Amino acid sequence: MIILGVDPGTLITGFGIIEVEHGTYSVLSYDVVKNSGNESMPIRLKRIYDRLCEIINQYHPDEFAIETAFYGKNAQSALKIGHARGVSILAAVNHELPTAEYSPREVKKAVTGNGAASKQQVQFMVQSQLAIREAPKYFDATDALAVALCHSFRRSRSKLMPRRKGHTASRSHRSWTEFIHAHPERIAGKK
Repeated sequence: MIILGVDPGTLITGFGIIEVEHGTYSVLSYDVVKNSGNESMPIRLKRIYDRLCEIINQYHPDEFAIETAFYGKNAQSALKIGHARGVSILAAVNHELPTAEYSPREVKKAVTGNGAASKQQVQFMVQSQLAIREAPKYFDATDALAVALCHSFRRSRSKLMPRRKGHTASRSHRSWTEFIHAHPERIAGKK
C-alpha cells in the first residue's frame, strides 16, 4: 500500500509518500512545493496542483491523506489553506484516489501520542518511525509524512478492531468512569 500524505499551504505544501508492506514502513519520497509570496494565488494553486499530479503519476499511490484546515485566530489564513486543500484534493480525486482527512490534533496524537505535540516532537517521531537519518529541511514535509503515517495507523486499527453492533467510530465516552462502566473487560485484573 502506498500512501501520499499532504500538509497544505499556499506558500509551502508538504508531501510525503510512504509504502506499507506487512507492517513495515518505508519512505519513498518527501519534499515541499514552495511558492513565492509575490506570485498571484491562482499561480500558486496551479503549481501545487501540477506538482501533486506529477507525484501521483510517478509513485502511483493507492490512497491520499490530507490535513484539515486549522481554524485559528486568522480567518484569512484558514481561507488560503482551504484553497491549497481544494487543489490538493482535486489532484487526488482526478486520479481516482480514495481520500481521507485528519485534523492536526489527530495527526499529532497518532504519531506522538500527544494531540498538542510541537512540530519538533512530530519531526522526531516521524524520523524515528520511518528511520530517516537527516531531518527534512521543512516541517511541512515532516508533517506530510505524519499525515501518511496517521492514515496508515487508522487503516490498520479499523481492520484489527471489528465494530460491534451499535458501535460507531465517532462514538466517544464523556469520562473515564463512563468508559470503565462500558468496558469492564479492559480493566487490568478484572475478568
